[in-house]
Amino acid sequence: MPVTIKHVAAEAGVSASTVSRVLTGDCRISEPTRQRVLQVMEQLGYHPNAIARSLVNQKSNTIGLVLSRAPRTAMAIPFFAELIGGITEQAYADKHHVLLVSSISREEECSQVLNLFRNKRVEGVIHAASRMDDTLISALAQEGFPFVVIGRVPGSDVPSVNNDNIAAADMAVTHLLDQGYTRIACVGGSPDLVVTMDRLQGYKNALTRRGIEIRKEWVICSESTTLAGAAASEKLLGQADRPDAIFAMDDTLAVGVWKGTRKFGINCPEELGIIGFNDDLISSIMEPALSTVRIPIFEMGREAAKMLIRGIQNEFTGKNRIVPAELVIRQSSMRKGYYS
Repeated sequence: MPVTIKHVAAEAGVSASTVSRVLTGDCRISEPTRQRVLQVMEQLGYHPNAIARSLVNQKSNTIGLVLSRAPRTAMAIPFFAELIGGITEQAYADKHHVLLVSSISREEECSQVLNLFRNKRVEGVIHAASRMDDTLISALAQEGFPFVVIGRVPGSDVPSVNNDNIAAADMAVTHLLDQGYTRIACVGGSPDLVVTMDRLQGYKNALTRRGIEIRKEWVICSESTTLAGAAASEKLLGQADRPDAIFAMDDTLAVGVWKGTRKFGINCPEELGIIGFNDDLISSIMEPALSTVRIPIFEMGREAAKMLIRGIQNEFTGKNRIVPAELVIRQSSMRKGYYS
């Protein structure tokens, strides 16, 4: 029979509620009583659960991962699976647990995360996707809670791990231009996300540098899903005046765009060039294989977890980290007659 709080209380000559207060570190318990209860726990081999131990030590050894979107949406994007892999591997190496935090609204998310801190359920959080005017980041900074952001926070110097999305998007669109495509559309995720705005800026920079007009009707930003990519593709390719290439801000979107070429019988890359972003597993096995921008997502997760845990432990490792991006050229953007 396992030893319970009641067994400890009876042996120590105190109430069960007193044992509970010892576990929670209640300052109203006298030191002699606390020591007697702890001694009986050791004698009887009583092991409080992880939450109780964390309350005693004022440490949960747990970090939160804020997904910044509904679970169904997040888990459908390969980026998050790779990111979570890197975070959990580093957390495990540092003897920490990872708690996923997902909400359907900003208000609920902010309240949920702050309560996790105040109830000592987490020691710090990783915010997986910064948004424009992000209330959660403002609240965390104001409260002084430890956190790290995946991405860039405009106008604020907070701990972050990011890649240069503006430069990377510019590189991808410049590649399309170098292949002879001049009528380039852009399909992106939520305009509420900083990463979307940064990649859109990179797209505009590349076109402006070559003196090409930016057509607002050829920029469609909604969600980073295959369905959204397919819907955008149908809207763009169903026009008589249609683009000859599409820059998709995520490979998940690019897959949807690719489906559109099949529906309209458009040959890729001869009639339409496609380039994505993130280098998901499906990118190399599509037909034609998808050109994309590769970023070390797993390493971003590891670095974010390492930065956060070291910060919690007062072992400062630097406030910001920019990881490199690499252009991966495959068949989907290699127009006939323009091979480099």
